[in-house]
Amino acid sequence: MRVKGLQKTTLIDFPGLIACTVFTPGCNFKCGFCYNAGIVFDDKSIQDIPEKEFFEFLEKRKKVLEGVVVSGGEPTMQKDLPEFLARVKSLGFKAKLDTNGSNPEMLKEILEKRLADYVAMDIKGTFENYERICGVKVELEKIKQSIELLKSSKIDYEFRTTLHPKLQEKQDIEKIGEAVKGAKLIVLQQFSAVEGLIDEKLAEERLFSREDFEEFGKILEKSVKKVEFRNLD
Repeated sequence: MRVKGLQKTTLIDFPGLIACTVFTPGCNFKCGFCYNAGIVFDDKSIQDIPEKEFFEFLEKRKKVLEGVVVSGGEPTMQKDLPEFLARVKSLGFKAKLDTNGSNPEMLKEILEKRLADYVAMDIKGTFENYERICGVKVELEKIKQSIELLKSSKIDYEFRTTLHPKLQEKQDIEKIGEAVKGAKLIVLQQFSAVEGLIDEKLAEERLFSREDFEEFGKILEKSVKKVEFRNLD
């Protein structure tokens, strides 16, 4: 599997575990709030990390790391992702997958074979606004299939939505809750104005406040079992 980046240690990306994160190149979405533009557009100036080199690193870190996060880009664009996850698991590590939910066929295989211990799926916004937020045409039925696959699985999961006033409005929150109704967990993430944004203009805009997030959380609690916030100061 192609790996374009490696974060050697993370304490926040895999709930409860010390992990590393690998980033796969390419994505079928072009979300303006994404801060991995070089990964998404598969920047040729960023060299791939050979898979052999990554697994050598992993062997050396067995006493330190507990898990591996596979992020992107969109990992399910890599046809050999299931084999990569299986190898990670065979070495005794837990595996987490970050996905946009656009490939329910591969997600189903991963869930059925228990190749991931945790899956985080992005919910970009309301289905009506999905294509505007993603910047491309989106097969919404596939997104809906992935939502249902996760909700019915026995694997830990979260849905997560990055919030920005240019992407969502307050009245969208109830619809987002309806889209994942009955879910165990949805995480609302504050937009991060960091280097590498696909749409740098978003960094110039006003953001939702903590009070806004708390209001959104109360709305979502009507539809999901638990709501968490991330990246709030």
